[in-house]
Amino acid sequence: MTMRVGVPRGLLYHEYAPAIHTFLESCGAETVVSPQTNREILEKGLALCVDDACLPVKAFFGHAAVLSDQVDALFVARFVSVERGAYICPKFMGLPDMIRARLQNAPPIIDMCVDIRQGLGSYVSSLPCSDTCKILGVAPRRLSWAVGAALMAQRKEDRRRVKRFAPSGSAVARTGLGGYTRESIYETSLTIGVLGHAYNLDDAYLSLGLISKLEKMGVKAVTAEDYAYDNLRRWERRGADRKQVFWTAGRKLIGAARRWRETGEVDGMVHLTSFGCGPESFVAEVIARDAARHPAMPLIILNVDEHSGEAGMATRLEAFVDTVRMGKSKR
Repeated sequence: MTMRVGVPRGLLYHEYAPAIHTFLESCGAETVVSPQTNREILEKGLALCVDDACLPVKAFFGHAAVLSDQVDALFVARFVSVERGAYICPKFMGLPDMIRARLQNAPPIIDMCVDIRQGLGSYVSSLPCSDTCKILGVAPRRLSWAVGAALMAQRKEDRRRVKRFAPSGSAVARTGLGGYTRESIYETSLTIGVLGHAYNLDDAYLSLGLISKLEKMGVKAVTAEDYAYDNLRRWERRGADRKQVFWTAGRKLIGAARRWRETGEVDGMVHLTSFGCGPESFVAEVIARDAARHPAMPLIILNVDEHSGEAGMATRLEAFVDTVRMGKSKR
């Protein structure tokens, strides 16, 4: 009988779904993903999670709760690092333990550790696979093969995503780091760069439909996920302070903000943050300080939690977009 493994549709699932699906299917498991976030799921998460966690973590608890009585096991990876010399949010490291502690009668949790601080080769050769193999019922060799297949699937998706984001317009005017000028990249009248974690921006419920709201205003929205990570890392290193942040997601957002500011690819920036996110409070400060040095690039920071409402966000977005449009018409 095929094992049914539940995958909560939250947090890093939004970035690593291809790898997660390929890994579990390569181990012979059937993947069951929770529904899109809704009020019921969030309410379950709020009841289970500690109060000082950020909104996406609370929602993740709700997704896990929805799946708990439908599957044979839950996949809650222990993300520590996805690149050399950088980390993921500390709450992600303890997420499997938090789920075990708060979710009553939870099925077995596959808490496979993802830690690539010392390099990918070192990680694959030292997979701590005993518990994962036992739950999934596979041999260590098959587990290692499944990890390799998952990495290949993720790389393929990353290349496809970046290739899909092919700038349109007139002659290509490149900067030294592969940027495009505002005149050449888009034919639309207004382009806004949207900063924020993928698990917020890709979740229409948590982000209060931010992307769709911008599109309804006739705005072209682009995010950091539309660019190759290596390119954004080069931009992130160009900062005046030369101090590197410790978090992969933070590096990506700072790099995107600096690229947009220097190339003029976008007319303004919207930064969506989650109340209670420790790393993002620091990253948002770095982005805001950079913006203060370049006041010609408008920036608005929108903070969301479980009490945020769509009406308030819509009002602030409309005012911001109108301001950007007026400023662009005067240039």
